[in-house]
Amino acid sequence: MNLSRYFSGPVPGISLFCDVFGITDAKDIESCSRAAAESSCTLWKAGLVKAQKTPLASYNMPSNFSDILGGNNLPHVAWRTPQAVGYFSMCTHSARDLVLHCSLSLYSVVLPQTSAVTALGEGHEAAEPDGREALKMDSWCTARGFLCRVSMLKPLKKSTYRCLISFRSSDFGTLYTKLNLQPGIATVIDNFYICSTNKKKVLLPDPEIIQILFISTDEGATFQKQPIAFYVETLLFHPKEEDKVLAYTKEGKIYVSIDLGKKWNLLQERYCLLLFPLIALSYVSVSLPSGYRYITCQIQNCSDKTMTVPFAGSTDRDSLTVQDDYIFLQTTSANRTKYYVSYRRNGFVQMKLPKYALPKDLQIISTDENQVFVAVQEWYQTDTYNLYQSDPQGVYYSILLENVRSTKQPEENVLIDILEVRGVKGVFLANQKIDGKVTTLITYNKGRDWDFLNPPDVDMNGKPTNCKPPDCYLHLHLRWADNPYVSGTVHTKDTAPGLIMGAGNLGSQLVEYKEEMYITSDCGNTWRQVFEEEHHILYLDHGGVIVAIKDTSIPLKILKFSIDEGQTWSTHNFTSTSVFVDGLLSEPGDETLVMTVFGHISYRSDWELVKVDFRPSFPRECTDEDYESWELTNLQGDRCIMGQQRSFRKRKISSWCIKGKSFTSALTSKVCECVNTDFLCDYGFERSAPLKLESSKCFADFWFNPEAPPEDCVLGQAYTSSTGYRKVVSNVCEGGVDLQQNLAHHMCPLIAPKGLQISIREESLAVRPGEDITFIVQQEQGDVLSTKYQVDLGDGFKAIYVNLTMTGEPIRHRYENPGIYRVSVKAENVAGHDEAVVFVQVNCISALWFSYFGHCVQTSLVPVIGRNQEVNLTAIILPKNPNLTVFYWWIGNNLQPLLTLESFLVTKFAETGDVRVTVQVSCGSSMLQDSKVVHVFDHFHVLPLKFSKDLDMYNPDIPEWREDIGRVVTRLLAKVLLQIVVKPGLPTAADLHVLLPANQPKKKRSITSDKVTRAMPICLGQPSSVLQ
Repeated sequence: MNLSRYFSGPVPGISLFCDVFGITDAKDIESCSRAAAESSCTLWKAGLVKAQKTPLASYNMPSNFSDILGGNNLPHVAWRTPQAVGYFSMCTHSARDLVLHCSLSLYSVVLPQTSAVTALGEGHEAAEPDGREALKMDSWCTARGFLCRVSMLKPLKKSTYRCLISFRSSDFGTLYTKLNLQPGIATVIDNFYICSTNKKKVLLPDPEIIQILFISTDEGATFQKQPIAFYVETLLFHPKEEDKVLAYTKEGKIYVSIDLGKKWNLLQERYCLLLFPLIALSYVSVSLPSGYRYITCQIQNCSDKTMTVPFAGSTDRDSLTVQDDYIFLQTTSANRTKYYVSYRRNGFVQMKLPKYALPKDLQIISTDENQVFVAVQEWYQTDTYNLYQSDPQGVYYSILLENVRSTKQPEENVLIDILEVRGVKGVFLANQKIDGKVTTLITYNKGRDWDFLNPPDVDMNGKPTNCKPPDCYLHLHLRWADNPYVSGTVHTKDTAPGLIMGAGNLGSQLVEYKEEMYITSDCGNTWRQVFEEEHHILYLDHGGVIVAIKDTSIPLKILKFSIDEGQTWSTHNFTSTSVFVDGLLSEPGDETLVMTVFGHISYRSDWELVKVDFRPSFPRECTDEDYESWELTNLQGDRCIMGQQRSFRKRKISSWCIKGKSFTSALTSKVCECVNTDFLCDYGFERSAPLKLESSKCFADFWFNPEAPPEDCVLGQAYTSSTGYRKVVSNVCEGGVDLQQNLAHHMCPLIAPKGLQISIREESLAVRPGEDITFIVQQEQGDVLSTKYQVDLGDGFKAIYVNLTMTGEPIRHRYENPGIYRVSVKAENVAGHDEAVVFVQVNCISALWFSYFGHCVQTSLVPVIGRNQEVNLTAIILPKNPNLTVFYWWIGNNLQPLLTLESFLVTKFAETGDVRVTVQVSCGSSMLQDSKVVHVFDHFHVLPLKFSKDLDMYNPDIPEWREDIGRVVTRLLAKVLLQIVVKPGLPTAADLHVLLPANQPKKKRSITSDKVTRAMPICLGQPSSVLQ
């Protein structure tokens, strides 16, 4: 990410600087020195140096400062939670990084046995040393239109950083004027907030005892002092209405202002974890005794009575996310996480990933152009993620690319190694990691197809590279940038389409220590090497000027620049004294020709700001004759990309002129006819070779039945089954091929109820006599309008309901006498029936010493057994519980359970037929339950099956997967009534049960399959042996 785009303001050249605690003249320095001497603390330099490099304040650092920061034994960085201010945060790994880097996050360097650091200035006292005090250091911080100097202090109890805004510049940093918020009073500013829709409006809260908010409507030229009655933790501007602001306090209260902070009203005083302001609503994640809840209310009339709960259940902490038209949240139970999305503030729907993705983590990559890109770490992945793309509603997801590299940053932040190329929609770069090798891929159609980067034929010296595909390609470092002042190792800009510059290497894979610089001006088709080492890069004048300074640990005074897209480079001495360069910034944006180099002469010196103005070097503004056009193509030379031909204009190499702010690069676009590559696989389908353009055919996954009606299919209504393809979102092609045109239309059949569940609202199966209990009935599949629900609460109460699961109305009841009650619900229609059972224990005394919150229990048993044969019934608790647990086993309709202290029961079934087995797991007053049906037969044979070992890598070892594999094999082998049971664990194995009709002579059957899927070769054995 190039930070320079966060510096643009409505008036060119406006910027502010902070000086630490107001040490700006000799008088201040003298008083600070005296305070330091009296407290026996060390005064370190805390002064601002102008662009002309004349220090406003100067003091020498301690003699060991260079050793501390520049030596090999760098101190450990102690991290605390960053607070998001502005639009970025940073990561450092050493004290040297801390000096070089900038962020609006909290950092503190912890050193053993160092002196306490004094917060110098009026109103500040020295801190007492405690043996692990911290190093005070200055850094430059950035936000839209502002530069702010920051002092890092440890211990920091209240704030992330403290700085006093003391200087303001309105001429690109040439001259600065002193800015006094409160004359004669040292004002400490923790955070500052700039309105994104009107950057002239700035809010600065003062966190001291007397709460004050400073309000500016002219980019900090003047401030109005406004007292407030609370301590500000975070301020959030409304995304569209510039005078509406929400304030979040440390106590969890929320205040709202509709007049830019002049008057405040309390919006919510319960502890709220997250806050997002939207068009007219406040969206909040609130901590309640039952978990975190997501609530909304109208800002104009917000109270407990007007609040609504869009999502009925509890949510995971910190999971509420709002991006564009989408709201995301997640819930976790029994080690399973479910993700939900709301599109355009409608109801929440569970996000439909492939059934066996079983995500361990999900990261939102992008929500641009009415679709969602997500990176999912699936159950088998450790340091890679799979990339998925959604439909416009963000519900159904199709895989785009597997095994994208990832890394975990401090504070558990995850960075996915994928980069959107700015300026040209639909183009992404990604680093894929397979078998330890990292390779760089590019897509031009939003991930539908991926290709390697073509290597250049010659290096920067004109010598052959001898890099020939398919053994050698170009690979780039995409997101791993050690210095957050730099825009990242790959540089792209919205205002410079097609221009990409990055560090990497040629070869079979990406090499971490190789950082040769490459550039392309045609959006990745052809590349040129420009430098042998990594450089700080900055684009000026819409990419018309490229500035490069070597990224090195030695001081420099020379920069390089190019006006011909990197074909030739000139040098310029930007300073007479070499400096350690920390970064480059364009002010106020990359549309101008003014930039700032910032760094320091040594680790003992002040920060240096050097203004570089390229405007005098260009004699005139560009005219139409100074531009030429270029057409976007992919690596195969296709001009129709995302359904259109796009052409852009750029300055001719021979023209020496300024493009200016009014320059636009987009020239023309022409809609194309649709072809196969304009479609990708629909949900439930996959391509076998996503990197090959010729592999366009989509196949249904083994768990997906395209003909199956949707879950909400209502009898009498029509539905369509997918052909396996859908158009790439934002693709504008017309006519031509339409892979969706042969959609099959079906009428919703009458579906038998399936997946019926009955549960208790408070998840407790043990209650006291006379205590109210609420039963919830849910049904996963099947028609509900024509289904009757017979409810038996076990104490004589029986009733028949219609539309029970559709209305969502609970069943409320009260048991007066102690005992065990069998509660059953039977759902039945013409197509079939289903039944759910729960046992409720009503006890007078109930111990409370363990909670099963987030647990679940699963019953493991063979669904087909013989009469009078021993069978092992096993209960599996997820996650495992180390506490003393009692297992209650109900066999059939017997109300007297069998009790065990182990998680299994060995028993026999004396009668044939279907028998329901229910297990209830009890630990204190908390109980869990699961129920399964066993089919008991007199005669059957078990034929063991063996699968190819290739199947093991796809086996997540969960019941649903084993059931789906069993169904697939059953469809392949079902010449007679068969039952497939896939066994737990590895290697993957299964038993094939051949169910012979009763009262018929036994005979061996030879079962063969006329079609065995390539993914699951199996071996079928006789009862006494296994065929190899």
